[in-house]
Amino acid sequence: MGNKLTACTSILIGKEASIDGTIMIGRNEDAKAAWPKHMVVHQHGEMPSHFISKDTRLELDLPEESARYTATPEWTDKDGLFEEDGINEYDVAMSATESAYSNSLVLGYDPLVENGLNEEAMITVVLPYVKTAREGVQRLGNLIAKYGTGETNGVLFADNDEAWYFETGAGHYWVAQRIPDDCYAVVANQLAIQEIDFNDSDNFMFHPGIQEFVEKHQLNPDPTTFNFRKIFGTADRSDAIYSEPRVWTGHQMFSPLQATDETPESTELPFIMKPDHKLSIFDAQNYLSNHYEGTEFDPLGHGKNAHKYRPISLAKTQESHILQMNRPGANIHWLAMGVAAESTYVPFFNGITDTPAPYKRGKLPAQLNSAYWIFKHASVLVDSHLHDFLPLLRDVQKERNTAAIKMIAETDHRLPSLKGDARAAFLTRQSDDYATDTLNAYKKLSLELITKMTDYCQLNFKTDENL
Repeated sequence: MGNKLTACTSILIGKEASIDGTIMIGRNEDAKAAWPKHMVVHQHGEMPSHFISKDTRLELDLPEESARYTATPEWTDKDGLFEEDGINEYDVAMSATESAYSNSLVLGYDPLVENGLNEEAMITVVLPYVKTAREGVQRLGNLIAKYGTGETNGVLFADNDEAWYFETGAGHYWVAQRIPDDCYAVVANQLAIQEIDFNDSDNFMFHPGIQEFVEKHQLNPDPTTFNFRKIFGTADRSDAIYSEPRVWTGHQMFSPLQATDETPESTELPFIMKPDHKLSIFDAQNYLSNHYEGTEFDPLGHGKNAHKYRPISLAKTQESHILQMNRPGANIHWLAMGVAAESTYVPFFNGITDTPAPYKRGKLPAQLNSAYWIFKHASVLVDSHLHDFLPLLRDVQKERNTAAIKMIAETDHRLPSLKGDARAAFLTRQSDDYATDTLNAYKKLSLELITKMTDYCQLNFKTDENL
């Protein structure tokens, strides 16, 4: 993956599992603690006819017509684009990727491909060219089968009807599973898909030669079934510390009545789960912002197990996103810059023509006219005196969340009366205004924190007021 090693956490929610009938796919992009992102809108027809990856040097001819889509690329394209997430004009959402691992036995027969299609290019060469989530799965699968991939990854797709999770298991082989409408899934750096039903085309897609490949090389430890995770994946001690606790957390949050026998290091956690209650956009945000709060494993705590497991939200999160589909108004690309637990998810409507200037900026060294750095600035100030400052941050987050719901409701109410350019202009203005107000709230918070910090200096002494 060039010079970038990502280790993300993902969530997918079906429309009957959500409180409002929406479909949600979301992910934390975790790589480096100071590695800026920005947000762009690619216009219809903007993409070139030929693509060359700066990461792997893979060359592809692309279709002539490209759709408008949102994306969150890196601050520099030196090692590639890493566009990561977006929604296109046909209301197809895609998030790439959830890094995972394949076992040595599988890789011995189908090695990873050094100049294949990796995370860096997946959004760029797939999302502008598909009109449904299934088309997205098929296009990505066809490209990987033909050109191979240098990584083991999971990729999220959704449209206004369904959500899909796609996984590569080796250099060329892949599977994908539809998330049942009344279910959700959480994924954390492991191959997640389990039993494959090759006769159920409504719910499974796969490389056409995967069964023959597995049988030929005797890769299946249990030939009575076809468990993709067990055939292609790993199950070692690092999984128990790094990956499984994050899945366990999601099950404890959303299905506590069913997950009573699960532990943070359970090795057989199911991929598909039904929630005990309907899930909202804030449930999805709270999962991606989770750091085991309320348990002995919270890194912000002081117990002996405070740093035992890798949390979901951590310093190395560059951005966190939730793509909310099947909405009565416009679909929403929710974006939180920096550490999800210390940031705010800002709603950008699908159909916007541009993003606010601060969201298009972000470089190294830090610059405080950039959305990424405005959120990170407040975050590091809060971290300096967490006990004193975290309540102030929480107040800002609560106010902004309430304002987001109010703004979205007002937007939905107006949308039916607007068409074409007027609709796009309105969606752009609504998104811009909320994003700007949120940045201003974080700037104000940072100034308040700096003011309070002035008396924390070690060069302090109790001074007699009479002197």
